[in-house]
Amino acid sequence: MMDFATFLVLDRLFLFRIDPLLPILSYHVEIIMEIRSLDEKEDANALWRILEPVIRAGETYALPKDWSRDEALRYWCAPSHRVWIAEENDRILGTYFLQANQLGGGDHVANAGFITNRQATGRGIATALCTHALQLAASLGFKAMQFNFVVSTNERAVALWKKLGFAIVGTLPKAFRHPARGFVDVYVMYRQL
Repeated sequence: MMDFATFLVLDRLFLFRIDPLLPILSYHVEIIMEIRSLDEKEDANALWRILEPVIRAGETYALPKDWSRDEALRYWCAPSHRVWIAEENDRILGTYFLQANQLGGGDHVANAGFITNRQATGRGIATALCTHALQLAASLGFKAMQFNFVVSTNERAVALWKKLGFAIVGTLPKAFRHPARGFVDVYVMYRQL
């Protein structure tokens, strides 16, 4: 049976696979995934390959489905966003941005957006990214994190955010126009750090 461990080293999060059946001094350790800050120039094409299918599908983000590569990258990599990626063997598996949810009196609450590569679904990428975002937000002095627009039909995300301690604190009735399900509810989700 393999166990997993995460370690934060020099602003990079590593997910390791550890074989506990081996003696402690000779653990077999394999780096599964690294979470690092985005290099806009080097990572732009790989980031677009993750963003594009989600934007085009129009099922989870209230973004224009016809956005160009440059428009999407400008949004995701906005100056107010700290952008991180999950990478395995030089392949980007997911990304998130972190920012203050509001200015002034609301700048102590963080906000984040997450997208994972659809081919990496079910591997814990979003869990690792959100865990990293929560740790980073706390280290930056944020007191809470709020997701402003969680589409209710994005059931995997809603379940994950709940598992990670977020509560639904508000429902916006029929606030999102889903391409297949019509008008659906949106949640505001929140948790203290």
